[in-house]
Amino acid sequence: MPSSVLLELPALADFNRAWAELTDWLGRLDRDRASQRVTVGDPDDINDMIIKQKAILQDLEQRRPQLDELITAAQNLKNKTSNQETRTIITDRIEKIQSQWDEVHGHLHSRRQQLHDMLKDSTQWLDAKQEAEQVLEQAKAKLESWKEISYTVEALKKQNMELKQFSKELRQGQINVDVVNDMALKLLRDYSADDTRKVQLMTDSINATWATINKRVGEREGALEAALRMLQQFYLDLEKFLAWLTEAETTANVLQDATHKEKVLEEAKAVRELMKQWQDLQAEIDAHTDIFHNLDENGQKILQSLEGSDDAALLQRRLDNMNFRWSELRKKSLNIRSHLEASTDQWRRLHLSLQELLAWLQLKEDELKQQAPIGGDLPTVQKQNDIHRTFKRELKTKEPVILSALETVRMLPAEQPPEGLEKPHQEPRELSPEERAQNVAKLLRRQADEVKMEWDKLNINSADWQKKIDDALERLQGLQEAMDELDLKLRQAEVFKGSWQPVGDLLIDSLQDHLEKVKVYRAELVPLKEKVHHVNELARRLGPADVQLSQYNLSCVEDLNTRWKVLQVAIDERIRQLHEAHRDFGPTSQHFLTTSVQGPWERAISPNKVPYYINHETQTTCWDHPKMTELYQSLADLNNVRFSAYRTAMKLRRLQKALCLDLLSLSAACDALDQHNLKQNDQPMDILQIINCLTTIYDRLEQEHNNLVNVPLCVDMCLNWLLNVYDTGRTGRIRVLSFKTGVVSLCKAHLEDKYRYLFKQVASATGLCDQRRLGLLLHDSIQIPRQLGEVASFGGSNIEPSVRSCFQFANNKPEIEAALFLDWMRLEPQSMVWLPVLHRVAAAETAKHQAKCNICKECPIIGFRYRSLKHFNYDICQSCFFSGRVAKGHKMHYPMVEYCTPTTSGEDVRDFAKVLKNKFRTKRYFAKHPRMGYLPVQTVLEGDNMETPASSPQLSHDDTHSRIEHYASRLAEMENSNGSYLNDSISPNESIDDEHLLIQHYCQSLNQESPLSQPRSPAQILISLESEERGELERILADLEEENRNLQAEYDRLKQQHDHKGLSPLPSPPEMMPVSPQSPRDAELIAEAKLLRQHKGRLEARMQILEDHNKQLESQLHRLRQLLEQPQADAKVNGTTLSSPSTSLQRSDSSQPMLLRVVGSQTSETMGEDELLSPPQDTSTGLEEVMEQLNNSFPSTRGNNVGSLFHMADDLGRAMETLVTVMTDDKVLE
Repeated sequence: MPSSVLLELPALADFNRAWAELTDWLGRLDRDRASQRVTVGDPDDINDMIIKQKAILQDLEQRRPQLDELITAAQNLKNKTSNQETRTIITDRIEKIQSQWDEVHGHLHSRRQQLHDMLKDSTQWLDAKQEAEQVLEQAKAKLESWKEISYTVEALKKQNMELKQFSKELRQGQINVDVVNDMALKLLRDYSADDTRKVQLMTDSINATWATINKRVGEREGALEAALRMLQQFYLDLEKFLAWLTEAETTANVLQDATHKEKVLEEAKAVRELMKQWQDLQAEIDAHTDIFHNLDENGQKILQSLEGSDDAALLQRRLDNMNFRWSELRKKSLNIRSHLEASTDQWRRLHLSLQELLAWLQLKEDELKQQAPIGGDLPTVQKQNDIHRTFKRELKTKEPVILSALETVRMLPAEQPPEGLEKPHQEPRELSPEERAQNVAKLLRRQADEVKMEWDKLNINSADWQKKIDDALERLQGLQEAMDELDLKLRQAEVFKGSWQPVGDLLIDSLQDHLEKVKVYRAELVPLKEKVHHVNELARRLGPADVQLSQYNLSCVEDLNTRWKVLQVAIDERIRQLHEAHRDFGPTSQHFLTTSVQGPWERAISPNKVPYYINHETQTTCWDHPKMTELYQSLADLNNVRFSAYRTAMKLRRLQKALCLDLLSLSAACDALDQHNLKQNDQPMDILQIINCLTTIYDRLEQEHNNLVNVPLCVDMCLNWLLNVYDTGRTGRIRVLSFKTGVVSLCKAHLEDKYRYLFKQVASATGLCDQRRLGLLLHDSIQIPRQLGEVASFGGSNIEPSVRSCFQFANNKPEIEAALFLDWMRLEPQSMVWLPVLHRVAAAETAKHQAKCNICKECPIIGFRYRSLKHFNYDICQSCFFSGRVAKGHKMHYPMVEYCTPTTSGEDVRDFAKVLKNKFRTKRYFAKHPRMGYLPVQTVLEGDNMETPASSPQLSHDDTHSRIEHYASRLAEMENSNGSYLNDSISPNESIDDEHLLIQHYCQSLNQESPLSQPRSPAQILISLESEERGELERILADLEEENRNLQAEYDRLKQQHDHKGLSPLPSPPEMMPVSPQSPRDAELIAEAKLLRQHKGRLEARMQILEDHNKQLESQLHRLRQLLEQPQADAKVNGTTLSSPSTSLQRSDSSQPMLLRVVGSQTSETMGEDELLSPPQDTSTGLEEVMEQLNNSFPSTRGNNVGSLFHMADDLGRAMETLVTVMTDDKVLE
């Protein structure tokens, strides 16, 4: 907008600023709304957001009057200006902000409605999900209750009916699952801008569980159908097998009879025919072997189902009969073969048969070895179990053959080899037939023993292998079940983890709730850790059992461990992030204080949590808050107040208002301190504890004074002030007592209530306080004016004199009670006088006196009113009084009375009597009887320093005021030490031992000089002290040098006398050594020379000390001059400038007006009542007589005629003043 327009309409700038602020606020409100995301399906989160949206809408409605005022102001501006461009701009801006307002209002209402709809849909989805989960739980319970399949018709029909009923229930449950899916789809579609991960994950979990249940139902249905078919086919196959078995037995019997006919075996053709028939029979037996084993296995299953019933006994008999007939058939077949083979060559056939058996046994042993090792997963081991079952079946089939061969060999001794077998082996020298038969028998027995040994070994190895397979199956099944259970739990945990929102998207108020939920969930996962250990232990135990897990199982175990570790890391990381977010942004953090500064400033935090401030424009940092710096700079305006107590009090009053502590009652402060359990006064408080307590205090003040308290700004500035006072080194800690002292000193309460509370904090359990505890309290209290650079006027930073004054007031008791402490504090001791003055300053702020200032003519007088007790009708306002302005004829040392509230008629009469009384007193009386407004104590220059608490560090000497105080202390120490042995002529009564009296002494000595030569500040006074001290030291040095010259002359004279007597020359004093005396005269001379040498050494050492002192004084004087030459703006103490210069009359020795006693009539309710005022001085014994004379002289002067009384008294006063002046002059002449 053109600057000319702004010049024409100054109100337009205010309109533009208000318009920009409201526009920015609306934009920020809309951005916050767009960035807010809630968890769909979480009613608590949605409800929290609804509450916040309601609060935002209420805030928007509360700002509606601001919009209306802006529109009204715009209309007024348009009416006032004739500039068409300005009118157009104003119209556009109003239309724009109205449109923006309506748009934001509509967005907020739409969002609120959307949240209500989301809450309704989410609630319905949760209800449907709960019903679906109940269906799933019932279905899983039903699956777990299923029994093994029974192989009876009734049981199978029953199980089949139950399965069909369950399938029907599942079809009903499918409706619930479909409803959940439909609602979830609606949530995902309608609220995609918010966080829908929880809905998606829970829906996927429900669908996965539902698919698993349906799969198991299908498998069960297939198994039942297969069992029913097997049951129906079993009896048919059994009948068919038994019929074949009958035919096979008939064939075997016929063939056996044919082989035993006489002379049949002698015909080769007949033997070949019989062998062919046997081979056909054996082929049929081999073809029905699998059928036999299947029937036997299925029969055993049916027997288990029929256990205990008659059908079971009948089936058992039939199976036993089948097994017996099958075994007999195989034996017959073997006997037929043996008989046929024996018919040709029995011995040779038996030998070949044993060799075949040995080869077969070796082959099976190799097959058994090839089955090793045990597989590493359940399917592989189950396959190995099936292979070994087939292997065992082959062994069982071969068992009759082996046993028959062994039985044949065992029967050898009872038989003789046939004669036909001997001829081929007969040779000329062969053994007899009996011997040859015995040898053949031995060979066959050896082979039979070998066959038996291999057979037994094979059976043992087979049994061991089966045991290993069974053990591995059991272990792998247990491992698989444990892995399945752990996988399910991990998936559930991962679903919960997947529902986490990013920490940055969480609301600050919900951080603690999320943190507690994650911690609770971590505790719930403790059993899951045991399951992980159990899976690892099961996997480890498979090693000693010679089971090497397969790569698949190893991958599964590793995957489970990895998922568990990832879950643990995720939970720990989540807790860490939430902790950090809660620490940095939560209620106990300093995040909310970032709004206490505006650009280009930024609030930062040091490692020890102490805040500091960055100016990005100048690229500088500082400890002080920008507003605090401005406040300190504004306090420089008060440096023209000539009395330090009032200057300090007015600075503290401005600070008190800036920190809003003038709104804090003592009871509210005590409640906040008790709420945070701050009872151990010696304990340190860190920054977070200070901030938490201050936040509690200012939150309560904000509720009571909403428009006056800005919580972040007040907390930050009060923290800044407390650190400036009690932690200048920025260690991040102050004592609890220091915190209480600072807050209570500036709160709103009666003065004596503050005294009682502070005394209670340092008193023991018996209510008594010793010197050390009182020293702690006074030390913390004196830090408040010290931070403002005003400590020198209150006795300095050494609190030992104040403690000594208090206990001297209590007759040097070892401990004092609260009453004595209050009595001493009512005297307003010098170190604490600033506190009651602060209360009077607060009480006088709104006081209005019906009087006119005799200097600036202000009427009525606002604030303090100062009435002269020397002149009638002479009043001064606080501005003139504090600046040292006086009217002609009125001197600064004349007594005056201060009023912080309007006077009463009784006080007017009392003051009139005092004025009348003072009219008869001379100037010499007032000069000899100065009256201080406080109880003076020994200064910082006296007494030993008490121990300063370490947790409340002293201010460093880096600032100008502290350096001046330090130099003043050094000068005083040197003055006292030098005066003890260099200036013995000065009596103790004449020594200057008080800082204030020193300053007053030098000011009075300069009263006759020109104003330009008078010291203008304490620094110049100290320079004067140094100059005089330096001159004194130079005079002392000159005296010492003269004495040294006299001693040297005396030495030369003695040496000449010694030479005249013819003695050997004396060495120079530095080279003299003790020698044996030659005569009494020589011994006397040597002793005298020795004494002279020692005396000279002492004088030289003393001279060196004095020269060093002189150099130190010159160095200090040089530094003080450099400091005084610096600009005033550079001389700051913790952000505030040094006290302004004042004349020797302005810088009196008192912190309050030296020539008055502060009295008043009443005080405001804010700062207390009677305790703010010092008791008035007693009148003289003749006051009653004066009042009686006045009443007799002016009988009608009362009520509304007090003014006329003062006019007449003024005339009388002028006449009496003339008389007194004449009398005084006569006395002077005399």
